[in-house]
Amino acid sequence: MASGRLEKLQAWFLRQLVAVLLAAYFCLLSPRQATSPVRLPPVTNPLLKTPAVCLARMIRRREVSSVEVVQAYIDRIREINPLVNAMVKDRFGQALKEAAQADLLIEEMGGGGEDAFEDRLPFLGVPFTVKEAFCLRGMPNSAGLVSRSHVVSGSDAPAVALVKEAGAIALGVTNCSELCMWVECHNHLYGVTRNPYSLDRIPGGSSGGEGSILGAAGSVMGVASDAGGSIRMPAFFNGVFGHKPTARTVSNDGQLPGASGPEEDFLCTGPMCRYACDLLPLLEVMAGPDTARRLRLADPVDVAKLRFFSVPHDGGSLLVSPVDPQLLRAQRTVVERLESELGVSVEMLTIPQLRASFHIWGAMMTAPDAEDGKSPRSFNEHLSGHEGKTVRPLWELLKWIVGQSPHTVATIGLATFEMLRRSSAPPTPRVLQQKEALQRRLAELLGDDGVLLYPSHPHLAPKHHAPLFTPFNFSYTSIFNILGLPVTQVPLGLSAEGLPLGVQVVAGKNQDRLGLAVAVYLEQAFGGWTEPGTHGSA
Repeated sequence: MASGRLEKLQAWFLRQLVAVLLAAYFCLLSPRQATSPVRLPPVTNPLLKTPAVCLARMIRRREVSSVEVVQAYIDRIREINPLVNAMVKDRFGQALKEAAQADLLIEEMGGGGEDAFEDRLPFLGVPFTVKEAFCLRGMPNSAGLVSRSHVVSGSDAPAVALVKEAGAIALGVTNCSELCMWVECHNHLYGVTRNPYSLDRIPGGSSGGEGSILGAAGSVMGVASDAGGSIRMPAFFNGVFGHKPTARTVSNDGQLPGASGPEEDFLCTGPMCRYACDLLPLLEVMAGPDTARRLRLADPVDVAKLRFFSVPHDGGSLLVSPVDPQLLRAQRTVVERLESELGVSVEMLTIPQLRASFHIWGAMMTAPDAEDGKSPRSFNEHLSGHEGKTVRPLWELLKWIVGQSPHTVATIGLATFEMLRRSSAPPTPRVLQQKEALQRRLAELLGDDGVLLYPSHPHLAPKHHAPLFTPFNFSYTSIFNILGLPVTQVPLGLSAEGLPLGVQVVAGKNQDRLGLAVAVYLEQAFGGWTEPGTHGSA
Protein backbone atom coordinates (compact mmCIF):
# COMPACT_ATOMS: atom_id res chain seq x y z
CA MET A 1 0.00 0.00 0.00
CA ALA A 2 2.80 2.39 0.93
CA SER A 3 4.52 1.63 -2.35
CA GLY A 4 1.32 2.40 -4.27
CA ARG A 5 0.89 5.74 -2.50
CA LEU A 6 4.52 6.61 -3.24
CA GLU A 7 4.02 5.87 -6.93
CA LYS A 8 0.90 8.06 -7.02
CA LEU A 9 2.80 10.86 -5.27
CA GLN A 10 5.65 10.56 -7.75
CA ALA A 11 3.21 10.64 -10.66
CA TRP A 12 1.45 13.70 -9.23
CA PHE A 13 4.76 15.49 -8.70
CA LEU A 14 5.88 14.64 -12.23
CA ARG A 15 2.65 16.01 -13.72
CA GLN A 16 3.00 19.23 -11.74
CA LEU A 17 6.65 19.58 -12.76
CA VAL A 18 5.85 19.02 -16.44
CA ALA A 19 3.04 21.59 -16.23
CA VAL A 20 5.39 24.16 -14.70
CA LEU A 21 8.08 23.39 -17.29
CA LEU A 22 5.73 23.76 -20.20
CA ALA A 23 4.09 26.89 -18.85
CA ALA A 24 7.48 28.52 -18.31
CA TYR A 25 8.70 27.48 -21.73
CA PHE A 26 5.76 28.54 -23.81
CA CYS A 27 4.76 31.63 -21.84
CA LEU A 28 8.16 33.06 -20.99
CA LEU A 29 10.97 31.60 -23.03
CA SER A 30 9.52 30.14 -26.22
CA PRO A 31 11.57 31.25 -29.22
CA ARG A 32 9.82 33.54 -31.66
CA GLN A 33 8.44 31.68 -34.70
CA ALA A 34 8.25 33.08 -38.20
CA THR A 35 4.70 34.10 -39.12
CA SER A 36 4.96 34.11 -42.89
CA PRO A 37 5.12 30.69 -44.62
CA VAL A 38 8.48 30.07 -46.28
CA ARG A 39 8.92 27.29 -48.81
CA LEU A 40 12.07 25.63 -49.96
CA PRO A 41 13.27 26.53 -53.47
CA PRO A 42 12.21 23.94 -56.06
CA VAL A 43 14.55 21.16 -57.16
CA THR A 44 15.82 22.09 -60.62
CA ASN A 45 18.79 19.77 -61.17
CA PRO A 46 17.62 16.34 -62.40
CA LEU A 47 20.60 14.66 -60.72
CA LEU A 48 18.93 15.47 -57.38
CA LYS A 49 15.90 13.41 -58.41
CA THR A 50 17.87 10.28 -59.31
CA PRO A 51 18.19 7.27 -56.96
CA ALA A 52 21.64 6.45 -55.62
CA VAL A 53 21.90 3.13 -57.48
CA CYS A 54 21.11 4.93 -60.75
CA LEU A 55 23.64 7.66 -60.02
CA ALA A 56 26.27 5.00 -59.35
CA ARG A 57 25.48 3.31 -62.67
CA MET A 58 25.63 6.62 -64.54
CA ILE A 59 28.97 7.45 -62.93
CA ARG A 60 30.42 4.01 -63.77
CA ARG A 61 29.30 4.44 -67.40
CA ARG A 62 30.76 7.96 -67.49
CA GLU A 63 27.35 9.41 -68.40
CA VAL A 64 27.94 11.89 -65.60
CA SER A 65 30.94 12.56 -63.40
CA SER A 66 31.05 12.08 -59.66
CA VAL A 67 32.25 15.69 -59.39
CA GLU A 68 29.05 16.86 -61.12
CA VAL A 69 26.86 14.81 -58.78
CA VAL A 70 28.68 15.87 -55.62
CA GLN A 71 28.68 19.51 -56.71
CA ALA A 72 24.93 19.33 -57.39
CA TYR A 73 24.31 18.19 -53.82
CA ILE A 74 26.69 20.77 -52.38
CA ASP A 75 24.80 23.50 -54.24
CA ARG A 76 21.47 22.17 -52.98
CA ILE A 77 22.65 22.00 -49.37
CA ARG A 78 23.93 25.56 -49.54
CA GLU A 79 20.54 26.56 -50.90
CA ILE A 80 18.31 24.82 -48.35
CA ASN A 81 20.39 24.44 -45.19
CA PRO A 82 19.94 28.06 -44.03
CA LEU A 83 16.20 27.25 -43.92
CA VAL A 84 16.19 23.74 -42.40
CA ASN A 85 19.47 23.67 -40.42
CA ALA A 86 19.95 19.96 -41.12
CA MET A 87 23.69 19.72 -41.87
CA VAL A 88 25.79 20.94 -38.95
CA LYS A 89 29.28 20.41 -40.37
CA ASP A 90 30.29 19.84 -43.99
CA ARG A 91 33.37 18.45 -45.67
CA PHE A 92 32.63 19.80 -49.13
CA GLY A 93 36.22 20.48 -50.14
CA GLN A 94 37.38 16.98 -49.29
CA ALA A 95 34.26 15.47 -50.89
CA LEU A 96 35.03 17.14 -54.22
CA LYS A 97 38.62 15.83 -54.08
CA GLU A 98 37.30 12.30 -53.44
CA ALA A 99 34.83 12.70 -56.31
CA ALA A 100 37.67 13.67 -58.66
CA GLN A 101 39.60 10.58 -57.51
CA ALA A 102 36.57 8.39 -58.25
CA ASP A 103 36.29 9.86 -61.75
CA LEU A 104 40.00 9.29 -62.35
CA LEU A 105 39.71 5.67 -61.21
CA ILE A 106 36.87 5.04 -63.63
CA GLU A 107 38.72 6.71 -66.46
CA GLU A 108 41.83 4.62 -65.83
CA MET A 109 39.79 1.41 -65.89
CA GLY A 110 38.30 2.32 -69.25
CA GLY A 111 35.16 0.61 -70.49
CA GLY A 112 35.91 -2.83 -69.12
CA GLY A 113 35.72 -2.13 -65.39
CA GLU A 114 32.04 -1.39 -64.94
CA ASP A 115 31.06 -4.85 -63.68
CA ALA A 116 34.01 -4.98 -61.30
CA PHE A 117 33.08 -1.58 -59.87
CA GLU A 118 29.45 -2.62 -59.42
CA ASP A 119 30.48 -5.65 -57.37
CA ARG A 120 33.34 -4.11 -55.38
CA LEU A 121 32.34 -0.43 -55.22
CA PRO A 122 28.55 -0.36 -55.73
CA PHE A 123 28.22 3.30 -54.64
CA LEU A 124 31.39 4.63 -56.26
CA GLY A 125 31.18 8.41 -56.50
CA VAL A 126 27.74 8.75 -54.87
CA PRO A 127 27.36 11.26 -52.01
CA PHE A 128 25.80 10.43 -48.64
CA THR A 129 25.30 12.02 -45.23
CA VAL A 130 25.82 10.79 -41.66
CA LYS A 131 24.01 11.44 -38.39
CA GLU A 132 26.35 13.48 -36.19
CA ALA A 133 26.06 10.91 -33.38
CA PHE A 134 28.22 8.57 -35.53
CA CYS A 135 31.97 8.87 -35.87
CA LEU A 136 33.00 10.26 -39.26
CA ARG A 137 36.71 10.97 -39.47
CA GLY A 138 37.48 14.66 -39.13
CA MET A 139 33.90 15.59 -38.20
CA PRO A 140 32.40 16.53 -34.80
CA ASN A 141 30.84 13.76 -32.72
CA SER A 142 28.89 15.40 -29.90
CA ALA A 143 25.36 13.96 -30.20
CA GLY A 144 24.27 17.52 -29.50
CA LEU A 145 25.97 17.80 -26.11
CA VAL A 146 27.56 21.20 -25.46
CA SER A 147 30.13 19.47 -23.23
CA ARG A 148 31.38 17.54 -26.31
CA SER A 149 31.62 20.53 -28.63
CA HIS A 150 35.40 20.05 -28.88
CA VAL A 151 35.25 16.34 -29.84
CA VAL A 152 36.35 15.49 -33.38
CA SER A 153 36.27 11.91 -34.66
CA GLY A 154 39.61 10.34 -35.43
CA SER A 155 38.09 7.34 -37.20
CA ASP A 156 34.89 6.13 -38.85
CA ALA A 157 32.15 4.11 -37.18
CA PRO A 158 32.11 0.58 -38.70
CA ALA A 159 28.83 1.17 -40.55
CA VAL A 160 30.12 4.47 -41.96
CA ALA A 161 33.42 2.85 -42.94
CA LEU A 162 31.60 0.15 -44.91
CA VAL A 163 29.62 2.73 -46.87
CA LYS A 164 32.82 4.63 -47.66
CA GLU A 165 34.54 1.37 -48.64
CA ALA A 166 31.68 0.84 -51.12
CA GLY A 167 32.84 4.05 -52.85
CA ALA A 168 30.34 6.52 -51.42
CA ILE A 169 31.48 10.04 -50.54
CA ALA A 170 30.50 11.66 -47.24
CA LEU A 171 29.24 15.24 -47.52
CA GLY A 172 29.09 15.94 -43.78
CA VAL A 173 27.16 15.26 -40.58
CA THR A 174 23.57 16.09 -39.71
CA ASN A 175 21.82 17.27 -36.57
CA CYS A 176 20.20 15.09 -33.91
CA SER A 177 18.31 15.60 -30.70
CA GLU A 178 20.41 16.02 -27.56
CA LEU A 179 21.98 12.66 -26.75
CA CYS A 180 19.59 11.09 -29.30
CA MET A 181 16.80 10.81 -26.74
CA TRP A 182 13.94 12.97 -27.98
CA VAL A 183 11.56 13.18 -30.92
CA GLU A 184 12.46 16.80 -31.72
CA CYS A 185 15.81 17.55 -33.35
CA HIS A 186 17.02 20.34 -31.09
CA ASN A 187 20.09 21.00 -28.96
CA HIS A 188 22.00 24.01 -27.65
CA LEU A 189 25.08 23.23 -29.74
CA TYR A 190 23.55 23.32 -33.22
CA GLY A 191 20.04 24.68 -32.67
CA VAL A 192 16.70 23.58 -34.11
CA THR A 193 16.31 21.54 -37.31
CA ARG A 194 13.15 22.19 -39.34
CA ASN A 195 10.89 20.09 -41.50
CA PRO A 196 11.28 20.88 -45.23
CA TYR A 197 7.52 20.46 -45.80
CA SER A 198 6.66 23.11 -43.24
CA LEU A 199 9.36 24.99 -41.37
CA ASP A 200 7.19 25.37 -38.27
CA ARG A 201 7.06 21.55 -37.95
CA ILE A 202 9.56 19.14 -36.46
CA PRO A 203 11.60 16.74 -38.61
CA GLY A 204 11.43 14.11 -35.86
CA GLY A 205 14.21 12.60 -33.86
CA SER A 206 16.64 11.62 -33.07
CA SER A 207 17.83 11.32 -36.70
CA GLY A 208 15.97 14.50 -37.59
CA GLY A 209 18.85 16.07 -39.48
CA GLU A 210 19.04 13.05 -41.78
CA GLY A 211 15.29 13.07 -42.34
CA SER A 212 15.24 16.80 -43.05
CA ILE A 213 18.15 16.86 -45.48
CA LEU A 214 16.82 13.83 -47.36
CA GLY A 215 13.32 15.27 -47.59
CA ALA A 216 14.74 18.59 -48.81
CA ALA A 217 16.69 16.80 -51.60
CA GLY A 218 20.00 17.74 -49.98
CA SER A 219 21.06 14.09 -49.78
CA VAL A 220 20.06 10.84 -51.43
CA MET A 221 21.01 8.37 -48.68
CA GLY A 222 22.31 8.41 -45.13
CA VAL A 223 23.47 6.47 -42.07
CA ALA A 224 21.23 6.72 -38.99
CA SER A 225 20.22 4.86 -35.83
CA ASP A 226 17.00 3.84 -34.09
CA ALA A 227 16.37 2.89 -30.44
CA GLY A 228 12.69 3.81 -30.30
CA GLY A 229 11.83 5.11 -33.74
CA SER A 230 14.77 7.42 -34.47
CA ILE A 231 14.97 6.29 -38.09
CA ARG A 232 11.27 5.72 -38.74
CA MET A 233 9.77 8.88 -37.23
CA PRO A 234 12.11 11.24 -39.14
CA ALA A 235 11.58 9.20 -42.31
CA PHE A 236 7.80 9.51 -41.80
CA PHE A 237 7.75 13.22 -40.94
CA ASN A 238 10.01 14.07 -43.91
CA GLY A 239 8.41 11.83 -46.53
CA VAL A 240 11.35 9.48 -47.16
CA PHE A 241 12.21 5.82 -46.61
CA GLY A 242 13.93 4.34 -43.57
CA HIS A 243 14.66 0.84 -42.38
CA LYS A 244 15.18 -0.40 -38.83
CA PRO A 245 16.86 -3.78 -39.39
CA THR A 246 16.46 -6.95 -37.41
CA ALA A 247 18.37 -6.54 -34.14
CA ARG A 248 22.17 -6.93 -34.38
CA THR A 249 22.16 -6.80 -38.20
CA VAL A 250 24.44 -3.74 -38.49
CA SER A 251 27.23 -2.81 -36.07
CA ASN A 252 26.23 -0.20 -33.48
CA ASP A 253 29.84 0.64 -32.64
CA GLY A 254 31.16 4.15 -33.09
CA GLN A 255 28.07 6.10 -32.09
CA LEU A 256 26.96 8.10 -29.09
CA PRO A 257 25.39 7.01 -26.83
CA GLY A 258 26.72 3.51 -27.32
CA ALA A 259 25.00 0.27 -26.46
CA SER A 260 26.14 -2.78 -24.56
CA GLY A 261 24.61 -6.03 -23.34
CA PRO A 262 20.83 -6.17 -23.89
CA GLU A 263 20.81 -2.62 -25.26
CA GLU A 264 22.36 -4.07 -28.42
CA ASP A 265 19.02 -5.79 -29.05
CA PHE A 266 17.14 -2.48 -29.01
CA LEU A 267 19.47 -0.01 -30.73
CA CYS A 268 19.67 -0.52 -34.49
CA THR A 269 21.87 1.16 -37.09
CA GLY A 270 20.26 1.39 -40.49
CA PRO A 271 19.76 3.25 -43.78
CA MET A 272 17.61 6.26 -44.62
CA CYS A 273 17.01 6.93 -48.32
CA ARG A 274 14.90 9.12 -50.56
CA TYR A 275 14.19 6.19 -52.89
CA ALA A 276 13.07 2.68 -51.97
CA CYS A 277 15.38 0.96 -54.45
CA ASP A 278 18.39 2.24 -52.48
CA LEU A 279 17.40 0.73 -49.12
CA LEU A 280 18.35 -2.88 -49.79
CA PRO A 281 21.74 -2.28 -51.48
CA LEU A 282 22.69 0.22 -48.77
CA LEU A 283 21.65 -2.23 -46.05
CA GLU A 284 23.71 -4.95 -47.79
CA VAL A 285 26.75 -2.71 -47.58
CA MET A 286 26.17 -1.63 -43.97
CA ALA A 287 25.50 -5.18 -42.77
CA GLY A 288 28.53 -6.70 -44.48
CA PRO A 289 28.56 -9.71 -46.83
CA ASP A 290 28.20 -12.43 -44.20
CA THR A 291 25.12 -10.89 -42.58
CA ALA A 292 23.63 -10.02 -45.97
CA ARG A 293 23.88 -13.70 -46.94
CA ARG A 294 22.37 -14.81 -43.62
CA LEU A 295 19.41 -12.49 -44.18
CA ARG A 296 19.20 -13.65 -47.83
CA LEU A 297 18.94 -10.04 -48.94
CA ALA A 298 19.74 -11.00 -52.53
CA ASP A 299 16.82 -13.46 -52.75
CA PRO A 300 13.97 -12.19 -54.94
CA VAL A 301 10.61 -11.51 -53.27
CA ASP A 302 7.24 -11.92 -55.00
CA VAL A 303 5.09 -9.38 -53.16
CA ALA A 304 1.89 -10.98 -54.48
CA LYS A 305 2.73 -14.20 -52.61
CA LEU A 306 3.12 -12.56 -49.20
CA ARG A 307 0.48 -12.65 -46.47
CA PHE A 308 -0.69 -9.18 -45.41
CA PHE A 309 -2.14 -7.94 -42.12
CA SER A 310 -3.24 -4.46 -41.09
CA VAL A 311 -3.61 -3.04 -37.58
CA PRO A 312 -5.04 0.52 -37.69
CA HIS A 313 -4.08 1.60 -34.15
CA ASP A 314 -2.73 0.30 -30.84
CA GLY A 315 -6.14 -0.45 -29.40
CA GLY A 316 -6.58 2.77 -27.46
CA SER A 317 -3.77 3.31 -24.96
CA LEU A 318 -4.58 6.10 -22.51
CA LEU A 319 -1.02 7.42 -22.82
CA VAL A 320 -1.06 7.84 -26.59
CA SER A 321 -2.99 10.15 -28.93
CA PRO A 322 -5.64 8.77 -31.30
CA VAL A 323 -4.38 8.19 -34.84
CA ASP A 324 -5.05 11.06 -37.24
CA PRO A 325 -7.97 10.24 -39.61
CA GLN A 326 -5.79 11.06 -42.64
CA LEU A 327 -3.31 8.38 -41.58
CA LEU A 328 -6.11 5.87 -41.04
CA ARG A 329 -7.43 6.61 -44.55
CA ALA A 330 -3.95 6.34 -46.08
CA GLN A 331 -3.41 2.91 -44.49
CA ARG A 332 -6.86 1.79 -45.63
CA THR A 333 -6.01 2.96 -49.17
CA VAL A 334 -2.89 0.79 -49.08
CA VAL A 335 -5.02 -2.20 -48.11
CA GLU A 336 -7.44 -1.51 -50.98
CA ARG A 337 -4.58 -1.12 -53.46
CA LEU A 338 -2.95 -4.38 -52.38
CA GLU A 339 -6.21 -6.26 -52.70
CA SER A 340 -7.22 -4.75 -56.05
CA GLU A 341 -3.83 -4.89 -57.78
CA LEU A 342 -2.21 -7.98 -56.30
CA GLY A 343 -5.31 -10.01 -55.58
CA VAL A 344 -4.23 -10.64 -52.00
CA SER A 345 -6.53 -10.64 -48.99
CA VAL A 346 -5.39 -8.28 -46.23
CA GLU A 347 -6.54 -9.44 -42.80
CA MET A 348 -7.65 -6.62 -40.49
CA LEU A 349 -6.59 -7.21 -36.89
CA THR A 350 -6.56 -5.82 -33.39
CA ILE A 351 -3.71 -6.83 -31.07
CA PRO A 352 -4.59 -5.90 -27.47
CA GLN A 353 -1.02 -6.19 -26.17
CA LEU A 354 -0.01 -3.18 -28.29
CA ARG A 355 -1.80 -0.95 -25.78
CA ALA A 356 1.08 -1.69 -23.37
CA SER A 357 3.80 -0.67 -25.86
CA PHE A 358 5.20 2.21 -23.82
CA HIS A 359 5.22 0.23 -20.55
CA ILE A 360 7.01 -2.65 -22.27
CA TRP A 361 9.57 -0.38 -23.94
CA GLY A 362 10.29 1.59 -20.75
CA ALA A 363 10.69 -1.51 -18.60
CA MET A 364 12.93 -3.37 -21.05
CA MET A 365 15.14 -0.36 -21.90
CA THR A 366 16.08 0.16 -18.24
CA ALA A 367 16.19 -3.47 -17.15
CA PRO A 368 19.51 -4.82 -15.76
CA ASP A 369 21.46 -7.40 -17.72
CA ALA A 370 20.04 -10.85 -17.03
CA GLU A 371 23.55 -12.37 -16.89
CA ASP A 372 25.56 -9.99 -14.71
CA GLY A 373 22.74 -8.00 -13.09
CA LYS A 374 24.32 -4.70 -14.10
CA SER A 375 21.99 -1.86 -15.01
CA PRO A 376 22.53 -0.02 -18.28
CA ARG A 377 24.28 3.30 -18.02
CA SER A 378 21.64 5.86 -17.10
CA PHE A 379 20.58 8.80 -19.22
CA ASN A 380 21.84 11.11 -16.48
CA GLU A 381 25.26 9.47 -16.61
CA HIS A 382 25.41 9.93 -20.36
CA LEU A 383 24.50 13.58 -19.92
CA SER A 384 27.29 14.13 -17.42
CA GLY A 385 29.81 12.43 -19.67
CA HIS A 386 31.27 10.45 -16.77
CA GLU A 387 30.35 6.96 -15.62
CA GLY A 388 29.00 7.01 -12.07
CA LYS A 389 28.40 10.75 -12.17
CA THR A 390 25.01 12.29 -12.94
CA VAL A 391 23.62 15.73 -13.62
CA ARG A 392 21.20 17.28 -11.13
CA PRO A 393 18.05 17.81 -13.19
CA LEU A 394 16.28 20.13 -10.75
CA TRP A 395 19.36 22.34 -10.62
CA GLU A 396 19.52 22.24 -14.42
CA LEU A 397 15.86 23.26 -14.49
CA LEU A 398 16.59 26.33 -12.40
CA LYS A 399 19.53 27.18 -14.65
CA TRP A 400 17.36 26.65 -17.73
CA ILE A 401 14.71 29.06 -16.45
CA VAL A 402 17.32 31.83 -16.40
CA GLY A 403 18.83 30.70 -19.71
CA GLN A 404 22.02 29.18 -18.28
CA SER A 405 21.61 25.42 -18.76
CA PRO A 406 23.47 23.73 -21.63
CA HIS A 407 20.56 21.27 -21.92
CA THR A 408 17.17 21.55 -23.62
CA VAL A 409 13.91 21.45 -21.69
CA ALA A 410 13.11 18.02 -23.14
CA THR A 411 16.41 16.63 -21.92
CA ILE A 412 15.91 18.07 -18.45
CA GLY A 413 12.42 16.59 -18.38
CA LEU A 414 13.75 13.14 -19.30
CA ALA A 415 16.47 13.37 -16.67
CA THR A 416 13.87 14.41 -14.08
CA PHE A 417 11.61 11.53 -15.05
CA GLU A 418 14.51 9.11 -14.64
CA MET A 419 15.37 10.60 -11.24
CA LEU A 420 11.78 10.17 -9.97
CA ARG A 421 11.53 6.56 -11.07
CA ARG A 422 12.61 3.79 -8.80
CA SER A 423 16.09 2.39 -9.40
CA SER A 424 16.53 -0.01 -12.28
CA ALA A 425 14.89 -3.36 -11.60
CA PRO A 426 13.87 -6.39 -13.63
CA PRO A 427 10.58 -5.92 -15.50
CA THR A 428 7.53 -6.97 -13.48
CA PRO A 429 5.96 -10.36 -14.25
CA ARG A 430 2.99 -8.55 -15.83
CA VAL A 431 5.19 -6.57 -18.23
CA LEU A 432 7.15 -9.69 -19.15
CA GLN A 433 3.92 -11.57 -19.82
CA GLN A 434 2.66 -8.78 -22.05
CA LYS A 435 5.95 -8.62 -23.94
CA GLU A 436 6.21 -12.39 -24.39
CA ALA A 437 2.57 -12.69 -25.44
CA LEU A 438 3.04 -9.96 -28.06
CA GLN A 439 6.27 -11.52 -29.26
CA ARG A 440 4.61 -14.93 -29.67
CA ARG A 441 1.59 -13.41 -31.39
CA LEU A 442 3.64 -11.58 -33.99
CA ALA A 443 6.05 -14.47 -34.56
CA GLU A 444 3.13 -16.82 -35.24
CA LEU A 445 1.34 -14.22 -37.35
CA LEU A 446 4.22 -13.15 -39.57
CA GLY A 447 6.29 -16.33 -39.91
CA ASP A 448 8.66 -16.06 -42.86
CA ASP A 449 6.16 -14.73 -45.41
CA GLY A 450 3.95 -12.22 -43.58
CA VAL A 451 4.03 -8.42 -43.29
CA LEU A 452 2.07 -6.12 -41.01
CA LEU A 453 0.90 -2.59 -41.80
CA TYR A 454 0.93 -0.35 -38.72
CA PRO A 455 0.78 3.44 -38.18
CA SER A 456 4.10 5.23 -37.94
CA HIS A 457 2.87 7.79 -35.40
CA PRO A 458 -0.52 9.08 -34.24
CA HIS A 459 0.07 12.55 -35.73
CA LEU A 460 1.38 14.09 -38.91
CA ALA A 461 4.61 16.04 -38.33
CA PRO A 462 3.86 18.08 -35.16
CA LYS A 463 4.69 21.73 -34.70
CA HIS A 464 7.85 22.61 -32.81
CA HIS A 465 7.66 21.82 -29.05
CA ALA A 466 4.25 20.11 -29.39
CA PRO A 467 5.70 16.65 -28.48
CA LEU A 468 6.29 17.96 -24.95
CA PHE A 469 2.53 17.58 -24.50
CA THR A 470 2.40 14.06 -26.01
CA PRO A 471 5.68 12.46 -24.89
CA PHE A 472 4.55 8.83 -25.30
CA ASN A 473 3.44 8.94 -28.93
CA PHE A 474 6.69 7.30 -30.01
CA SER A 475 5.21 4.04 -28.67
CA TYR A 476 4.03 3.22 -32.20
CA THR A 477 7.63 2.75 -33.30
CA SER A 478 9.44 1.83 -30.06
CA ILE A 479 7.68 -1.47 -29.46
CA PHE A 480 9.38 -3.02 -32.49
CA ASN A 481 12.82 -2.23 -31.07
CA ILE A 482 11.96 -4.35 -28.04
CA LEU A 483 10.64 -7.14 -30.25
CA GLY A 484 13.73 -7.02 -32.51
CA LEU A 485 11.64 -7.06 -35.70
CA PRO A 486 12.66 -5.37 -38.97
CA VAL A 487 10.47 -2.40 -39.94
CA THR A 488 10.48 -0.34 -43.12
CA GLN A 489 9.00 3.17 -43.12
CA VAL A 490 7.21 4.01 -46.38
CA PRO A 491 5.89 7.43 -47.54
CA LEU A 492 2.37 7.56 -49.01
CA GLY A 493 2.12 11.00 -50.57
CA LEU A 494 1.07 14.21 -48.85
CA SER A 495 -1.86 15.22 -46.67
CA ALA A 496 -4.35 17.99 -47.43
CA GLU A 497 -2.01 20.47 -45.75
CA GLY A 498 1.04 19.22 -47.65
CA LEU A 499 2.59 17.06 -44.89
CA PRO A 500 3.91 13.54 -45.50
CA LEU A 501 1.70 10.51 -44.93
CA GLY A 502 3.18 7.08 -44.32
CA VAL A 503 3.00 3.61 -42.84
CA GLN A 504 5.28 1.10 -41.13
CA VAL A 505 5.79 -2.28 -42.82
CA VAL A 506 6.75 -4.89 -40.20
CA ALA A 507 8.19 -8.31 -41.10
CA GLY A 508 9.27 -11.37 -39.13
CA LYS A 509 12.69 -11.62 -37.56
CA ASN A 510 15.47 -11.80 -40.19
CA GLN A 511 12.91 -11.25 -42.96
CA ASP A 512 14.10 -7.71 -43.74
CA ARG A 513 13.91 -8.31 -47.48
CA LEU A 514 10.11 -8.67 -47.30
CA GLY A 515 9.50 -5.17 -45.94
CA LEU A 516 12.05 -3.74 -48.35
CA ALA A 517 10.29 -5.39 -51.30
CA VAL A 518 6.90 -4.07 -50.16
CA ALA A 519 8.47 -0.59 -49.92
CA VAL A 520 9.51 -0.77 -53.58
CA TYR A 521 5.99 -1.85 -54.56
CA LEU A 522 4.34 0.92 -52.53
CA GLU A 523 6.72 3.51 -53.98
CA GLN A 524 5.53 2.53 -57.46
CA ALA A 525 1.90 2.57 -56.33
CA PHE A 526 1.91 5.85 -54.36
CA GLY A 527 4.82 7.81 -55.80
CA GLY A 528 7.27 7.63 -52.90
CA TRP A 529 9.05 10.85 -51.98
CA THR A 530 7.16 13.96 -53.07
CA GLU A 531 9.03 17.24 -53.45
CA PRO A 532 8.16 19.68 -50.64
CA GLY A 533 5.58 22.24 -51.68
CA THR A 534 3.67 19.78 -53.87
CA HIS A 535 0.25 19.00 -52.43
CA GLY A 536 -1.41 15.63 -52.91
CA SER A 537 -2.75 12.70 -51.00
CA ALA A 538 -2.56 8.92 -50.90
